[in-house]
Amino acid sequence: MRLLATGTALALASCLSWPAQAQDKSLDPVVENAAEINQSARQSQLTIDSISESMQQRLQQYKQITKEIDGLQVYTQQLQQQVANQQQEMTDLNDSIDQVSFVERQVTPLMMRMIDSLDTFTELDVPFLQQEREQRIAGLRELMERANVDVSEKFRRVMEAYQIEADYGRNIEAYTAEHDVNGNVQDVTFLRIGRVALLYKTRDGEHLGIWNQEQRQWQSLDSSHLIAIDQAISIARKQKAPDLLMLPLLANKTAE
Repeated sequence: MRLLATGTALALASCLSWPAQAQDKSLDPVVENAAEINQSARQSQLTIDSISESMQQRLQQYKQITKEIDGLQVYTQQLQQQVANQQQEMTDLNDSIDQVSFVERQVTPLMMRMIDSLDTFTELDVPFLQQEREQRIAGLRELMERANVDVSEKFRRVMEAYQIEADYGRNIEAYTAEHDVNGNVQDVTFLRIGRVALLYKTRDGEHLGIWNQEQRQWQSLDSSHLIAIDQAISIARKQKAPDLLMLPLLANKTAE
């Protein structure tokens, strides 16, 4: 019985050890499959990580592009507003150009009439600086015929001529020019006191004269006025301080 038990124990041990070996061999495919699965899982995780990183980068790019688009939209709106303003300015400028053309058509005849009036006034005025004033008017007429000069410049020159003529009535002046004295052309000194009086004296002081505007001719003066005229000439040339002068004047008759 004891031997039988021992044999039986060996047989049982032998039977128990054989399934364990068989079991180890049957698990090898499972282990290999598990290893492959783990490797595949690691590879999948790496792929997922790479995709996730790529998605993050693309998300950042999307956000950056979105910001740029927002900025471009604001910039585009601003440009559209500027374009609209420029179009309005162009419309206003075109209207202004049309208006300027209309004004030019009206101003040019006005300037011609002003020059004609200035010419007539000069002819009827006291005859001082005749050559200078005639040349100024002739220059204005020539200026009006030039196409390369703006209408604004032409108008400025006409108004400047009017201003010069207006100033003649508010100042005194002494200048030298040729004058016919008793049939002889001599250099004389003219004295203009506004438009109230125009006098002259020869260099030697022997001949004095005053313009009679009513009769439109020169009238001789006696030598008693020589000192006063000399003083007035010195004042006009700023060689003496202004002072009270006693000069001859011709009173014009007033129309009834």
